Amino acid sequence: MKINSQMPKYHELMNPLLEALHDLGGSGSIEEISQKVSELSDLPEDILNIPHNPEKSSQTEIEYRLAWARTYLKKFGLLENSDRGIWLIVPERRDIKSVDPQVVVKTVRDEHKKQKEANEKEKSSEEDTDIEIPDEAESWRSILHHVLIHEISPDAFERLAKRILRESGFVQVEVTGRSGDGGIDGKGIMRLSGLLSFHVIFQCKKYRGTVAASDIRDFRGAMIGRADKGLFITTGTFTRGAIREATRDGAPPIDLVDGDQLSDKLKELGLGIKKEMVEKISVDAEWFKSI
Repeated sequence: MKINSQMPKYHELMNPLLEALHDLGGSGSIEEISQKVSELSDLPEDILNIPHNPEKSSQTEIEYRLAWARTYLKKFGLLENSDRGIWLIVPERRDIKSVDPQVVVKTVRDEHKKQKEANEKEKSSEEDTDIEIPDEAESWRSILHHVLIHEISPDAFERLAKRILRESGFVQVEVTGRSGDGGIDGKGIMRLSGLLSFHVIFQCKKYRGTVAASDIRDFRGAMIGRADKGLFITTGTFTRGAIREATRDGAPPIDLVDGDQLSDKLKELGLGIKKEMVEKISVDAEWFKSI
């Protein structure tokens, strides 16, 4: 696929990424970082919405390249990330506002090459001189994306959404997608601490592309006067305009769940995803000597 020449290369995103993290106070989620970089780059909407590989992932091309930028800066010693997907500038290096991308790339690749030679790994092709796949681009996400898009029906996807909501604390969850009810696929009640409750209407879009602002407006039009909040779930992504529309002042709020967030929620709830823990056994020689 030919990418528009306006699309920045991954190394060109390193400094916007650092600037975004500084603007966010030194740390941020992947979603927050992507949104902030999009604002700072001032790229047109059609560039931001270019998909990376719609058959295998819900990522946009800009998100994919940001993942590489994060990985290089992490291996350069500037960034670190938590198990919950929060990225932050290493505390002792918070004074660094910008880097020379070419220096970062050369340093990381040289170090990677040394490690490969030291470990006597199998011969490498020209492509193997690059570093490993970014941390958040695990193969299980691609497999899950393929299953959700190609191997389950729209009805099954709606039932999956119903199960997710129930497992997340919703009650009285109903799927109404077959009723032709203005794009509304279901409804439920979210209870907080057994005291407060919110009526929520949701829409599920099994989609490989991006959800536009017009889709959010149509959904809001169908939910006005019928719920406290809206929830839009998709296997794809949301355009910057859609995100703005969902949180527009004076309009009923709509929460958005994109393909990556959906994957994380399924993993968290253990729905269709199995996590295997590897047992590591070591011998404490000093313990034996102390007997």
